[in-house]
Amino acid sequence: MASSYPAATIALDVTTVFVIATCICALLGLFLLSVWRQERIRALAWWGAAYLLGGFSVALWSLDGSGLPIPRSIPNALLFLACGLIWSAARVFHGRRVMWPGLSAGAVVWLGLTLVPGLMEPASHRVIVSSVIISVYAFLTAFELWRERRKALLQRWPALFVPLLHGLVFLAPVPLASMMPDDAGLFSLATGWFAVFALEAILYVIGTAFIVMTLSKDQVVRLQRSAASLDPLTGLFNRRAFFEGAPQLEAAQARKREPLAALVFDLDHFKSINDRHGHFVGDEVLKLFAGVIGTSLRATDLIARFGGEEFVVLLPGGADEAAIAAERVRGAFEEAGRVVGTHVIGATVSVGLAAGDPATGVSVLLMEADAALYRAKALGRNRVVRALPGEAVLAAAETAPDLPPVVVAGIGTSQADSGAWEEAQAVISWIAHPEGEASVPATA
Repeated sequence: MASSYPAATIALDVTTVFVIATCICALLGLFLLSVWRQERIRALAWWGAAYLLGGFSVALWSLDGSGLPIPRSIPNALLFLACGLIWSAARVFHGRRVMWPGLSAGAVVWLGLTLVPGLMEPASHRVIVSSVIISVYAFLTAFELWRERRKALLQRWPALFVPLLHGLVFLAPVPLASMMPDDAGLFSLATGWFAVFALEAILYVIGTAFIVMTLSKDQVVRLQRSAASLDPLTGLFNRRAFFEGAPQLEAAQARKREPLAALVFDLDHFKSINDRHGHFVGDEVLKLFAGVIGTSLRATDLIARFGGEEFVVLLPGGADEAAIAAERVRGAFEEAGRVVGTHVIGATVSVGLAAGDPATGVSVLLMEADAALYRAKALGRNRVVRALPGEAVLAAAETAPDLPPVVVAGIGTSQADSGAWEEAQAVISWIAHPEGEASVPATA
C-alpha cells in the first residue's frame, strides 16, 4: 500500500523553525518565571529570563533581511548572553555567586570579533566561534551541576547528560567547517544539518526545563525537611532531628564497640537575663551560645537545642573525651558571654555529662546527664559535672514526683560523691515538692 504513494522528502522551512523555537522559549520562560513567583527560588527567575532572552534573539534572527536596522551581530550576542544566564542559573541554584564577567564573556567576545575588519566575514569563522561559545557555556553548566554532590551520580545523570550532549552536538560543526574549502560548501553543510541542530536545540530547551523543575522540586522538599529539623532561632537541630539522628550515631559506636557520651547544657540565670535586658538580648545570648558550641565541637557530634536555654550533644567517645569538649565549650562561652552587643551580661553555662556503652541507650544517657546538670546547678553553676554511677535512677525520680523519695544505697565511692549525691537529691526533691522542707532551691 505504501508503494502506491509517490516518494517525497520532508523539508523544514527555516522561518517555521524560528517561529517554533521562539514560541517554545517564550512559553517556557514565562512558565519558569511563574513558578519562581510561587516558590521564590531565585534560580528559576534566572532560567526564565534566559529562555525569554533566547527566544527574543531567535525572533531577531527571523527578521534578518527584513530591512529593519538591526546589526547582524546583535542576535548572536543576545543568544550567547542567554547561554551565560543559564550557566549562572545553575550556580545560583546551588548557592554560588554570579560571575558577571563570565556571564557576559561570550557576548563581549562575539561583539569584539565582529568589530575586527574582515575577521568574521567568512561563514566558517562565524560557525566556529558560535559553536565554541555555546559549547563552552553548556559544559560550564554541566560542571556546575556535577559539583552538586548531595545526590548520587546515577540520580544526577540527566542533569549532567543533557548539557554535555548539547555542547558536543554544537562542537560538531567546528572540524567540519574548518575542512570546507569555501562558503558554498559550508552553506551546503549548513542546509543539510540545520534541521538537526534546530531540533536538538529545541529538545535541549525543553529537556532543561524539565530538569530544572525536578531539581527545584527536590530543593523545595529539602528546604521543608530542613525547616522541620532546625531550630529557627539558633540554626541547630531541634529535638525531633536529634532523636532521628541519635540511633545512627548509637549504631555506629556499637559497631566499633566504642563508648557514647551525652552532654546537657543549660544557660545559667537565663530568666534573669531576659528580665534585666529583654527577650531580644536573651535571643542574642542563645544565638551566641549556638555559635560557640558549633565552633567548639566536631562535625561528627550531634548538637541540638531542646527548647528554652537547654542544649544537648551526643558525641562519640568516653567520659574523659566528652569532659574535655564540654569544658572547651564552657570556657569559650564564659569568655564570649561577658558582653553581648552593648550589654554586660556575664553569661555562663552549666553542663551535665554522662557516658557509657551504646547499648545503655541514648535516653538513659540523657537522663543521667540531666541529673548531673542539676548537681552542677546546686554546686554553684558554670561547671562541668559528671554523672555518678546509677544516677539514672535518681533522674527517674524527677519524672515521677508523686513517688516517694528514692533512696539509693552505696552510691559513690567517696565522701565527696556522697555529699554531691545528697545535694542533687535535695534539688530534685525541691522541684517535685516546692512547698516541702528541701533546703536547696533549684534555680535556672
